[in-house]
Amino acid sequence: MPSFFEKLKSGLQKTKQGLVDGVVFAMTGKARLDEKTIEELETTLIAADLGYDLTADLIARLRERIGLREAGTADAVVACMKEFLQERLAARPNLPSNGRRDFFSPANRPQVIMVVGVNGVGKTTTIAKLANRFREHGRSVLVAAADTFRAAASEQLDIWAQRADVDIIRTQQGADPAAVAFDAVQSAKSKNTEIVIVDTAGRLHTKSNLMEEMKKISRVMSRVIHDAPHEVLLIIDATTGQNGLRQAEVFSEAVNVTGLVVTKLDGTAKGGIVFSIQEKLKIPVRFIGVGESLDDLQPFDPKEFVEALFE
Repeated sequence: MPSFFEKLKSGLQKTKQGLVDGVVFAMTGKARLDEKTIEELETTLIAADLGYDLTADLIARLRERIGLREAGTADAVVACMKEFLQERLAARPNLPSNGRRDFFSPANRPQVIMVVGVNGVGKTTTIAKLANRFREHGRSVLVAAADTFRAAASEQLDIWAQRADVDIIRTQQGADPAAVAFDAVQSAKSKNTEIVIVDTAGRLHTKSNLMEEMKKISRVMSRVIHDAPHEVLLIIDATTGQNGLRQAEVFSEAVNVTGLVVTKLDGTAKGGIVFSIQEKLKIPVRFIGVGESLDDLQPFDPKEFVEALFE
């Protein structure tokens, strides 16, 4: 059974190839860090979706620490880049104050988690992976299929809930999503269930529609549990790069996003989006998806993420 770190390294191979290996390639055969090489490094970093601002800061650090001198080897550049990225992630909120990987510690039952994100980002499978993770940690879980807009959404979630061996509350397409969420929270409270995970529609039509629907879902859940939802997790597909960042910005304007889950990191060389999102939005990344199986959702730890990337 591979360790957490080994699974993380394996899942980040394409990101490593696009980011770290790209830097090494740019430095191959170079005796020092010159202006032409710096331009190549900028192109590599932007292609890996670090974003322009973060790339500019990293290049400035390279100029400061290494400069245009003989010691500018690939090892020196990679070491400087690793240190820089660790510092920037460490400056952002990630793990909770108690330092635990699993940040949910419900003092009151149920703990309500609302999951948001556009269609196609892996929202349904992420909910199943979260549910499976909590169940494996001894938590009782109920999933609410409140995406009643998309055809077959509740059926798909039902299949995944069965795979994760957790209960689900669902209704027919077109029903009021807030009513589904309300029933789920009420049922969980009566049965002393620890965690409720609420799926929501993944359409963005207009920010006002999105905001009103999310507000309504939150409002009706709070009638059962006064401070629900306790967490709002936004799912971002890493393969969409900067489009994912824009989605995160739109959702953050519409709802109080408390954490991010970045999926499909195993399928992209653009994993720099993790750094870019943290830098831009200052919202903690809680989990990352590095595979397709139920246990491939990993808690995000900044230090381990960078270590796995540069291993």
